[in-house]
Amino acid sequence: MKKRYFGGALLVAATIALLVFAIYRWRTSGFDWSQFASALSHVDWSWILPGVALILATYVIRALRWEIMLRPLAKDPDLRRIFTATCIGFTAVVLFGRAGEPVRPYLIAKKENVSFSSQIAAWLVERILDLLMVLLLFGVALTQVSSSAIEPGPKTRVVLETGGYVVGFIGLGSLALLLALSQFRGRFLHRLLESIGFLPERLRGRLRDAIGAFEEGMQSMRRPSYTALLAIYTIVEWLVIAGGFYCICRAFPVTARLSVADILILLGFVAFGSAVQIPGIGGGMQVAAVVVLTEFFGVGLEAASGVALVLWVVMWVTIVPLGLALAFHEGIKFRNLKTAIRSQESA
Repeated sequence: MKKRYFGGALLVAATIALLVFAIYRWRTSGFDWSQFASALSHVDWSWILPGVALILATYVIRALRWEIMLRPLAKDPDLRRIFTATCIGFTAVVLFGRAGEPVRPYLIAKKENVSFSSQIAAWLVERILDLLMVLLLFGVALTQVSSSAIEPGPKTRVVLETGGYVVGFIGLGSLALLLALSQFRGRFLHRLLESIGFLPERLRGRLRDAIGAFEEGMQSMRRPSYTALLAIYTIVEWLVIAGGFYCICRAFPVTARLSVADILILLGFVAFGSAVQIPGIGGGMQVAAVVVLTEFFGVGLEAASGVALVLWVVMWVTIVPLGLALAFHEGIKFRNLKTAIRSQESA
């Protein structure tokens, strides 16, 4: 619990630092709203529309990947229901921030008649796979800084090189965690259950059930064929996301000159910034995009803000109309989900 809060505190502190820096730049540079409006008015919609289509396609890929993780638990998992839950879940994240994260595993567990804990495990596997792919793309991009549009000074070069090492260590740690979770069974599970023997029987029973359900959710990682499919879907998903980023960057005159390596660098920073999602507003994603575009690629603050706004809308907001429509069709009320999820967590 302390580690979780410590990690969350570091993430919030980093976001606040980026936000303060962005506000400082905005106040000292004299933000010109006419230039901001001009940047948005010169958007090439022939690039925006394919970008939107690619990003929406990623939700189908996410549903396909989650269906793989459900195969060991549910008989004939329904892709349509999983896709519906995926759209509603991401809509909840946009509307309520990270508090909406449990909505997707909860809905999938309910629709497919499996335990909520097992779907939390599936969500954790998905997160680790996505993190590994982001680190891979980001690491490859950082190795190509010399051939990108970035002209790093001594300090910037040190930051980028340090970032490369950090990316490598995080990647290794994530891979180790994924491998450890895939072996979450047998002797390790038995010892874990033995270690909680001092707890009251009622609490011990609940923990035993939760651990067992979590162990069930990790079954897909123990079958080579399923693991291969999960890896393939993850690679395809992030290639499609990178394609969406490429389209958005091509839509703006100020970023149309960016190379593929430049766009991957931007994607890496934005993906890390997306870890902080302020309800209805976004947050770290926009700040990261503005900082990278202004500091690394010399884009004006107004134009960078326009690009960041469009990236956020395309990456996150475009799913909201579909998610709300599906929630209405399913008779789901978001205000009731929080109570239902809490009851599942305490069960």
